[in-house]
Amino acid sequence: MTTNLQARPALSRFSPGLTGTVRVPGDKSISHRSLMFGSLASGVTRITGLLEGEDVLRTAEAMKTMGAAIEREGGTWVIRGTGNGCLLEPKEPLDFGNAGTGARLTMGLVGSYDMVTRFVGDASLSKRPMGRVLDPLRQMGVQVEEAAPGDRLPITLRGPKHAAPITYRVPMASAQVKSAVLLAGLNTPGITTVIEPVMTRDHTEKMLAGFGAEIEVEVDAEGARHIRLQGQGTLKGQEIAVPGDPSSAAFPLVAGLIAPDSDITIENVLMNPTRTGLILTLQEMGADIAIVNRRLAGGEEVADLRVRSSRLKGVEVPPERAPAMIDEYPVLAVAASFAEGETRMLGIEELRVKESDRLSAVADGLKANGVDCTEGEATLAVRGRPDGKGLGGGQVATHLDHRIAMSFLVLGLAAEKPVTVDDRSMIATSFPEFIPLMQRLGAEIE
Repeated sequence: MTTNLQARPALSRFSPGLTGTVRVPGDKSISHRSLMFGSLASGVTRITGLLEGEDVLRTAEAMKTMGAAIEREGGTWVIRGTGNGCLLEPKEPLDFGNAGTGARLTMGLVGSYDMVTRFVGDASLSKRPMGRVLDPLRQMGVQVEEAAPGDRLPITLRGPKHAAPITYRVPMASAQVKSAVLLAGLNTPGITTVIEPVMTRDHTEKMLAGFGAEIEVEVDAEGARHIRLQGQGTLKGQEIAVPGDPSSAAFPLVAGLIAPDSDITIENVLMNPTRTGLILTLQEMGADIAIVNRRLAGGEEVADLRVRSSRLKGVEVPPERAPAMIDEYPVLAVAASFAEGETRMLGIEELRVKESDRLSAVADGLKANGVDCTEGEATLAVRGRPDGKGLGGGQVATHLDHRIAMSFLVLGLAAEKPVTVDDRSMIATSFPEFIPLMQRLGAEIE
């Protein structure tokens, strides 16, 4: 099992006048899926802009273990796939480190194969429940031969000789559960159907169609999406340009809003409407965010974001927005710490099963730095201080969570006193260049 390196604290301090133009790493969701679909495709897939963070590289290693040939040639990743239905049984456990997306999607991918696959991860990933992915896989005939209590890693799956197609209504808004079922359906005869009452990020559906899968999406009278996938089809290699990750762009974006006298441009950011909840919320708060140079890249809309210091006001964030910004609530809470009045975030219970219990981790970190907030079972209320007076001065427990670490380093850029996070090492899972990129903009982070 993965072991954690020694903790490396980091500190950020008041940094007015952030300026410059930057690009954030490729989108993590699209990067994971590009490697998976390319590994299943016949022929060659070439990927530019792939996020080369630890999480995504774990997925690449897992695909190589199961027979795909994956090489980095200059700035391009080249995959020679196995063909759909032709993955090989891995001889060693698949170690996903801290990568929840990689682990859950790969469980779906291998679940319909007549083979045994063992999944392991680091201490953080081993605390995260996998039952919501395993439940539909069990319905398809997958046996869970081993699991830690509560359907946690390490987990060993044995696929059926012939998987059964299912119609599965997703009980909660989760792109990972939806995607795991669809991935299992790729190697299952017949039609696998996922019913999604609340739309979540739709990269899996878009990319499967791009690779040549027979997939259709219909919306019923109640607004639920019915996604039908014909199993055992042929996927064909593709050219993929991965756009910038909006979840990573969130950190320089919020920094530019709350650090005085700042003017930042973030280029090539994915603008898929299932991923732009944070931008919408910040604009409702009064943020000066100009969306310019909109264009299409690889079937997805991208744009550049120009962000300038803004006087923010508190708002209520409705629960139905959560799927479009679930990873951005920690840094939204940081923005709310400098807004006038109260910001209320509703329907965010999903945060309790992320890399950490993010809801508690955010509330604890805010309180440690003088921010007035109230944590509920599925809510967070933050009462801001627009001048930043009295904020900062605390140490934040990151709980091995990259987004907690980055969010609170952003807090320190506008707070009166410096902010320390207990460990920066896990930032590499999603945004290895975070600290150097922020330093280039003028951020005092050490």
